[in-house]
Amino acid sequence: MIYRDFQDLKLSALGMGAMRLPVINGDDTRVDQELVNKMVACAMEGGVNYYDTAWGYHGGQSELAMGRALSAYPRESFYLADKFPGYDLSNMDKVEEIFEKQLEKCGVEYFDFYLVHNVCELNIEQYLDPAHRIYEYLTAQRKNGRIRHLGFSAHGSRAVIERFLSVYGDAIEFCQLQINYLDWNFQDAKGKVGLLRERGLPVWVMEPVRGGSLASLKPEYEERLRALRPGETIPAWAFRFLQSIPEVTVTLSGMSNLEQMQQNIATFGEDKPLSAQEMDALLAIADEMVKKIALPCTACRYCTTHCPQGLDIPHLLALYNEHAYSNGGFIAPMAVSAIDEDKRPNACIGCRSCEAVCPQQIKISEAMADFSRMLGL
Repeated sequence: MIYRDFQDLKLSALGMGAMRLPVINGDDTRVDQELVNKMVACAMEGGVNYYDTAWGYHGGQSELAMGRALSAYPRESFYLADKFPGYDLSNMDKVEEIFEKQLEKCGVEYFDFYLVHNVCELNIEQYLDPAHRIYEYLTAQRKNGRIRHLGFSAHGSRAVIERFLSVYGDAIEFCQLQINYLDWNFQDAKGKVGLLRERGLPVWVMEPVRGGSLASLKPEYEERLRALRPGETIPAWAFRFLQSIPEVTVTLSGMSNLEQMQQNIATFGEDKPLSAQEMDALLAIADEMVKKIALPCTACRYCTTHCPQGLDIPHLLALYNEHAYSNGGFIAPMAVSAIDEDKRPNACIGCRSCEAVCPQQIKISEAMADFSRMLGL
């Protein structure tokens, strides 16, 4: 197992994420405890020492399942991470209540790592509001040792991350981001990593294979990658990409079975970052994958000067592309819900003034109508 330095700790480069644990009869709230125990045993034997859970995973059952599985091992033999669930705005005034319950559910007296969860456009105002006492309470818990290291996870834009750090920055020690070779440019993961580098913050990775979608590719893409590394598996390319980013400390993989655990442990038995040629080839494939679905907006903003509704069309098209490529998901709906109602895609009146000046000749009015339909607006 590869290990990365974090302050005075050595963390396994591969961490076990507990969002996609094995379940019984397809019921996401019925975690298969026996299989989870076997996966954790395999992870511990393979040198994994970082385990990540959260309040909302598996309908609240993930923390219980991981607590039971890890209880078989000495507390000092693993690092456990949990998160405050601010993705649900009704939780904002419950930080103390939830934190105490999380310790109880996991069966521990402290968390090695604790994160402010899913900082994004939807909740940034609430996270920054001192009336909710989130910053005050979490920093107090770190001071008394019940949180050893405090960080945050983010699906929001660079601007949102900057706002969050403007208030929480002095207390934050690491950041968890969605990073993979497809989102390196598509969701500006590259820019977000650059921002964190400037702040001196190490990076944790979530969604390294984008929910499994990068575990297998179209035959034409797989052939191109195998020509470069004949012995490398397709999922391993996603992890080798992350091994090539110096800021990355821990890569979390939400493994659902023992086979995935064994394969990932084998991959992280070696540190094999990509060469410049391999990196260019992989990012070229990612670009091709996106272009086959996404609209080619370059954010030139000619359209915005001609929109009588004052819509931020490039931003809406970026969210449309994310939603279309992912075939749904929570990121775009979450971001759109934070936009004023009169600036959402359904506010488009179909006048086509924007299309008259679009260099890419995008049918913007049709995209806004399609986006509204997908979001149920």
